[in-house]
Amino acid sequence: MSHYSAGAAFRQAVQEESPLQVVGAINANHALLAKRAGFKAIYLSGGGVAAGSLGLPDLGISNLDDVLTDVRRITDVCDLPLLVDVDTGFGASAFNVARTVKSMIKFGAAAMHIEDQVGAKRCGHRPGKEIVSKQEMVDRIKAAVDARTDDQFVIMARTDALAVEGLDAAIERAVACVEAGADMIFPEAMISLDMYKQFAAAVKVPVLANITEFGSTPLFTVDELRSADVGLVLYPLSAFRAMNKAAENVYGAIRRDGTQQNVLDTMQTRAELYDRINYHEFEQKLDALFAAQKK
Repeated sequence: MSHYSAGAAFRQAVQEESPLQVVGAINANHALLAKRAGFKAIYLSGGGVAAGSLGLPDLGISNLDDVLTDVRRITDVCDLPLLVDVDTGFGASAFNVARTVKSMIKFGAAAMHIEDQVGAKRCGHRPGKEIVSKQEMVDRIKAAVDARTDDQFVIMARTDALAVEGLDAAIERAVACVEAGADMIFPEAMISLDMYKQFAAAVKVPVLANITEFGSTPLFTVDELRSADVGLVLYPLSAFRAMNKAAENVYGAIRRDGTQQNVLDTMQTRAELYDRINYHEFEQKLDALFAAQKK
């Protein structure tokens, strides 16, 4: 029996769709919705885990177990390859990075990105970021690569150096990460297509563009990013933002109007929910079990 590799599936998706659209799924239900929409890969955001699962800011507060809980829930029900944000590796040493890598593979993730911020990290599109030395980031990548129990699992290096040290230094860091074994590069908070093109030319591995809303990076289209030699396009929290806004509107309407009748048209119906999670398939198995017991 051949061994399935989520990492190999992720690499294949990058080869087959150029650039590969990777959409954020805040939970297992959203992972199923993303698959239904036709996406070939999904993403679990560290900021999404912090805000969505914990109700906390993305400031290095969440830990490995917090992320693994959401990873497992997603991979249990959805077979799309999952890219996971592991922040700075969840610990100060190579041992912590190694544990993170092994755990991600064990829980079914296909890829992870690890960044060069200090442990007390910030959202990549916020001011005041601090980064570790280039050597310390290289050491993180080496530790991650050495820890792989599946050599197809993707190690992606994210650099936040643009805002701190400038473009040339950020590219230099990315090249050093590739030399250390990084499979792909995630340059955070780029502000022009030319920057992506320069990264792609320098690193010669797939480059990810983070097209997050309300941040530093313009909302470039897939066609524009393809022209800049981008290999992957990330939409980390688009559905999460929409979900939150919809929930606020519904809560406000119920409190204000004393009924949900005025916002029913904004809701997923019961029938739609059951269809998306294959409810009736599960119920039919339950009915068959009850029928067998009665006999």
